[in-house]
Amino acid sequence: MIDVKEILVGMYPYVQYISFGLLMLSGMSFPISEDIVFIISASIAATVAPHNLYYIFAGCFLGAYLSDIMAYSIGRYGLKRILFSPILVRLKIVNPEKLRERIEVLTGYFAAYGGKTLFFGRFIPFGMRNAIFMTCGLIRMHPGKFMLIDLCAVTCTSAILFSLGYTFGNNYDVIFPYLSRYKFVLAGLIISVLAVIIVRNALKKRRESKGDALNNPDLSSKNLIG
Repeated sequence: MIDVKEILVGMYPYVQYISFGLLMLSGMSFPISEDIVFIISASIAATVAPHNLYYIFAGCFLGAYLSDIMAYSIGRYGLKRILFSPILVRLKIVNPEKLRERIEVLTGYFAAYGGKTLFFGRFIPFGMRNAIFMTCGLIRMHPGKFMLIDLCAVTCTSAILFSLGYTFGNNYDVIFPYLSRYKFVLAGLIISVLAVIIVRNALKKRRESKGDALNNPDLSSKNLIG
């Protein structure tokens, strides 16, 4: 794990540029915590660089937002080529048919719940954010839809994290234990909600298919014969 604190504090006169760069690396799945970058950058803005407050926030916000778009672009233009690369297929690491089936399932899910998953998924840490962004690109969610929903989500997360760091100032360390608990609770809650939605949708489709079979005796008999 990269020591974000040491980098930001050691180069505090340029923190807006450093935080932007770190967040862009985070979008490329480097082991850098976006939350820590925001909180420490805000703490620096509150204590040793108040004259750069707006520049520091802008650096953090733009770094987070553009890194999301970068992860989406990787999923849209590069991920499928990587997954279906001849090397992975020859080594039998990837089964092309099963992979296509899973991508079709993801496409159907994101067509129904993609907006909600993207918005609330941005609050989930542990690398799940980038996985969701890349999946949005992989299933080819409309770029305008992705950027608009993500803009709303990143505005919320940026405001919360930056406000926490700015409010606590040099005492920002006390935030991290609570932040870790919040991450686990929020991640579990969102994953549980998504699981309930998926199960409910599957049960609904099963009931509808049974209803169609009852209303269509010919279709039902054909299925039995088949």
